[in-house]
Amino acid sequence: MSTRGGSGRRWMVARGWKPFAFQREVWQAIAEGRSGMLHATTGAGKTYAVWLGMLDALLERHPPGRSAEPLRVLWLTPMRALAADTSRALLLPLQDLAPNWTLGQRTGDTPAGERAKQDRRFPTVLVTTPESLSLMLTRENSREELGSVGFVVVDEWHELIGSKRGVQAQLALARLRRFNPALVTWGLSATLGNLEEAMAVLCGEQAVPAPALVRGKIDKKLVIDTLIPPEPGKYSWAGHLGKRMQEPVVEEISQAPGTTLVFTNVRSQAEIWYQLLLEARPEWAGQIALHHGSLDRATREWVELGLKDGNLRAVVATSSLDLGVDFLPVERVLQIGSAKGVARIMQRAGRSGHAPGRASRLTLVPTNTMEIIEAAAARCAAYEGRIEKRASPEQPLDVLVQHLVTIALGGGFKADELFEEVCSAWAYRTLTREAFDWALAFCERGGESLSAYPDYHRIRPDEDGVYRVPDRGIARRHRMSVGTIVSDAAMQVKYMTGGTLGTIEEGFIARLRKGDHFYFAGKLLEFVRVREMAAYVRRATRSKGTVPTWSGSKMALSTELGDAVLEMMQAAASGRYAHPELEAARPMLETQARLSRIPTPDTILVESFRSREGQHLYIHPFAGRHVHLGLASLLAWRLARDRPNTFSISVNDYGFELVSAEPFDLAPVIDKTLFSTGELLHDVLASLNSSELAQRRFREIARVAGLVFSGYPGQPKSMRQLQASSGLFFEVFRKYDRGNLLLSQAEQEVLSQELEISRLRATLERIRERELALVELRHPSPMSLPLMVERFREKLTTEQLSTRLDRILRDMERDTR
Repeated sequence: MSTRGGSGRRWMVARGWKPFAFQREVWQAIAEGRSGMLHATTGAGKTYAVWLGMLDALLERHPPGRSAEPLRVLWLTPMRALAADTSRALLLPLQDLAPNWTLGQRTGDTPAGERAKQDRRFPTVLVTTPESLSLMLTRENSREELGSVGFVVVDEWHELIGSKRGVQAQLALARLRRFNPALVTWGLSATLGNLEEAMAVLCGEQAVPAPALVRGKIDKKLVIDTLIPPEPGKYSWAGHLGKRMQEPVVEEISQAPGTTLVFTNVRSQAEIWYQLLLEARPEWAGQIALHHGSLDRATREWVELGLKDGNLRAVVATSSLDLGVDFLPVERVLQIGSAKGVARIMQRAGRSGHAPGRASRLTLVPTNTMEIIEAAAARCAAYEGRIEKRASPEQPLDVLVQHLVTIALGGGFKADELFEEVCSAWAYRTLTREAFDWALAFCERGGESLSAYPDYHRIRPDEDGVYRVPDRGIARRHRMSVGTIVSDAAMQVKYMTGGTLGTIEEGFIARLRKGDHFYFAGKLLEFVRVREMAAYVRRATRSKGTVPTWSGSKMALSTELGDAVLEMMQAAASGRYAHPELEAARPMLETQARLSRIPTPDTILVESFRSREGQHLYIHPFAGRHVHLGLASLLAWRLARDRPNTFSISVNDYGFELVSAEPFDLAPVIDKTLFSTGELLHDVLASLNSSELAQRRFREIARVAGLVFSGYPGQPKSMRQLQASSGLFFEVFRKYDRGNLLLSQAEQEVLSQELEISRLRATLERIRERELALVELRHPSPMSLPLMVERFREKLTTEQLSTRLDRILRDMERDTR
């Protein structure tokens, strides 16, 4: 076989395209039967690098005849929205080079008729998701149907690797390799910092032949700039500059030659900015659009088509448009607020100029002064390629429990064989036989506390030792529950006159009264009633309303970006204001230097302050809000351990505040004994309501493990019912089944995911190693005031907060003149 691309190369040349060196390198590796990882800039041509190589290999092995080939290629995408776009790209060469071969999609959006057609005969190439692939593995004849698969591509691997969805994909790939040991697997990504590890997670540690890591370097310009607000001032706090950026953002959009994508980090912020744009330019109605994951599928598809056709001036979006959908008309990308990480900045920048040779441009829109500094740091970090690492979860037993039932449905399994297969997946490479046997027994008998309930006897061995699912009802419920995406129960939002707008979480709807107004899907709506898990609304006539909030924690600043921000602070502390962002933030930075000190990479700034509220302690490690929450709770607990005291806590991405009405001794801060890593796990769990956190985490584990069923179509269970069910299991296991490993998993996930315990430990070690700069404040500094504001927001109305801040700022200005 030609190692230079063969038919695929000729197809590219015929279209006037010249293959890049990295594309030829991928073709060579695939021709040699090697799996691998392709890491290249967004819009560089990763899809055709892998696809044309696989197509060449397939054409040589299976020359196209008059009939269609069986299923040969699986293309896994993390988002259903990518499936259609990917299919169009794959179909172009397929139609020319193998016109009798077929291509299809199988996701949650695939119509029932198309699914039925595929059930009779799968297409040659199938674009699907990890969840749909797992469902295919539940089919009794899965070995016969999927044994013909020779190639798998996992698109946007960085999006999957760090989640349970990625673990689900690992287990599915292990199964496919059992069916076909020569399976060739390729991952695609543009934003990964640990490529060797990411490739090993995807391809397996013992892959033979050795997988190939290909870095696609092409001459593609990346432009990152900042929309600097006029006169940001000496003091700033979260959201302080948001409304003031309305007109500058509108001007940027109006001057852009093509379509502009406006990214926000959360759905509620997207709804707000859509309204801000319409408020400033009512004549843009119909020219701008909103896109996020809670909107109705038809609405999202309309927006995506408008983006492709270049019919829209701007689209306000969340991460729902982060990934590889190809929108050629997009020339500009704006990021409202901090993107929190270098990888996310580069990913979103790549949505513009999405083609080789075109520049990608991202403009950062700060909403407070610290985000102005962060913008300069983000640009430098992105240009230097300081991308965050992504690690696979370790041994999530809820995913394993689900997988055991899946394989029992899909033809059955013998325990020894499946244990060996599961251990070939990276996440379970150190899984003990004891833990595997526990999961097996849990599926078979429900553990020690559920053995009396037949619904939890989900698998049973036959006389040959092959485990199968004995009950059709259990089989049906399992197939309806496959997957690891767990979100709060959502209600459909429907017009009284008909038509669906999308979904909103049940908790928000529960707080509404008849006649209340709220913004959703870019429209002002009036709440009418709830019926059968649907919220019915009508168009509102009043001009004001609230904005729904969705659950899900705020994103935290990454280590890489936090370090880059401290480097910018170091430059300012040394009197170097080389970046325009630093010059804009100069009044704030100089005020910080005058009242306190500027944090630097070599120092940990600690500020102490006394007010009518009591004693305040501010510590600024720049480790992200998740770490700061755990750190603040830990230090408060340690301070109160010897002398009982009560602390209030406030956190942001740059630091945290401890406040106590009673004075407390600062000696453990000064001598750093407070920051000891000794007995860390014990102290962290003792400092938090760890039981409540674990129970909340267990809700997700219970649903993934199949303990809690979300309901049949048209009969969904409410969030209250689901919480009650998972809470009951949690209490039963704690009392009667203390050895239940799902309980241990809940505690481990609290530590690793919610508190980032390894990063917390590293932060404590960093504090102990570095100079501690303790400053006694006469007034809150620009670094400490935002933490005070975060705390005020929890107990004051917007008007009360404004009055309080005005007084604080007047006092400070008067005293510092």
